[in-house]
Amino acid sequence: MNTDNTVKQRASLFDLDGVPKMSQAIPLALQHVVAMIVGCVTPAIIISGAAGIDTADRVLLIQASLVVSALATLLQLFPLGNKNGFHLGSGLPVILGVSFAYVPSMQAIAEQSGIPAILGAQIVGGVCAILVGLTIKKIRKFFPPLIAGTVVFTIGLSLYPTAINYMAGGAGQPTYGAWQNWVVAIFTLVIVTVLNHFAKGFLKLASILIGMIAGYIFSMFFGMVSFGNVAESGMFQLPQVMHFGISFEASACVALGLLFVINSVQAIGDFSATTAGGLDREPTTNELHGAILGYGFSNIIGAFLGCLPTATYSQNVGIVATTKVVNRVTLGLSALIILVAGLFPKFSALLTTIPYAVLGGATVSVFASIAMTGMKLVMTEDMNYRNTSIVGLAAALGMGVSQASASLSAFPTWVTTIFGKSPVVIATLVAILLNVTLPKDAGKAEKN
Repeated sequence: MNTDNTVKQRASLFDLDGVPKMSQAIPLALQHVVAMIVGCVTPAIIISGAAGIDTADRVLLIQASLVVSALATLLQLFPLGNKNGFHLGSGLPVILGVSFAYVPSMQAIAEQSGIPAILGAQIVGGVCAILVGLTIKKIRKFFPPLIAGTVVFTIGLSLYPTAINYMAGGAGQPTYGAWQNWVVAIFTLVIVTVLNHFAKGFLKLASILIGMIAGYIFSMFFGMVSFGNVAESGMFQLPQVMHFGISFEASACVALGLLFVINSVQAIGDFSATTAGGLDREPTTNELHGAILGYGFSNIIGAFLGCLPTATYSQNVGIVATTKVVNRVTLGLSALIILVAGLFPKFSALLTTIPYAVLGGATVSVFASIAMTGMKLVMTEDMNYRNTSIVGLAAALGMGVSQASASLSAFPTWVTTIFGKSPVVIATLVAILLNVTLPKDAGKAEKN
């Protein structure tokens, strides 16, 4: 009888606990790895370009992204502390990785103050996330889907110039705008788009990865790839503590701190989606508290290891909801694969050889998806005159000021850093202010 129970437990992929058969778990784990790995390393590549750091430091930034994302995922899967008391992590089937949501603000900070300022602001942001976790019930009302959707939509829009610059070969690069870059970028984009809309199963799931591989091979015919840095990289290396240093710039801390608050609340959506899709229930208060506390803690530790801000990955939530595979050990295997990949510098160095044109062709669809995800969130609420005003004004002011940042030149530098370099801060503040002040029945009154 005990043997049967053990076999049943080990064979369960559809329960949170238990160790399944490795022959079943490994393919499903690889599925999650394929879905997240490109998104995990691309922000590091983008920010390293904005900061102007050398190839060796780019490798370390990518390595840290993989290692810390893996550790943050393991913390969420297998929480530390008392399950019914104070604990870090949710115990729910989620995957974490470096988030695109922070990229616009990080680009501005990197160009002005470098990587250390990002990591310092990240520590402050982690503390902000912990405070959100402790007070989530009280502040959640300020971030309904309308507000969260507006912020996500604005983030997506603000990333479009990055994608286009990459498609053209990378702003500031000698070959920027060359026709070869556009040929490679469009080729990559076509592959990704075709697979997304016409393929099924693994090919559809891995569309971005396959598109990048195809674009990478294609770019070799134009002489865009060099493996010199890969040969110089070591075989095994642990992440280096405080390699980039940490500095605290007030303007950077404000910008990222606000984003951490927003993403902490936004993460509730991912945790709710994974429990609703995979477990047919809502997450408990204890699970949400632990989830956000773990999110904040892992980002603080990640800053010391040189990793950029992480967040839950919606694409992996989608896999859980589709397959109904919620087994924590299976997702833990995904994290271990990512961890091992991050411990080998040659793998990280190989990723630095990807041409900008390939990255641009692959990520433009990702950025479009981010914007449309935000729009979907917005559309969950009634789009009356009041709500359309909130979304429209927030996005207009956020995008408008960031694209005309010289309009703030008469103000102190910190004003430009917080409000002028990324549209997210202004869009968030405007959306929250309007949502609080505009009468709820404005839409009804307009119809009458």
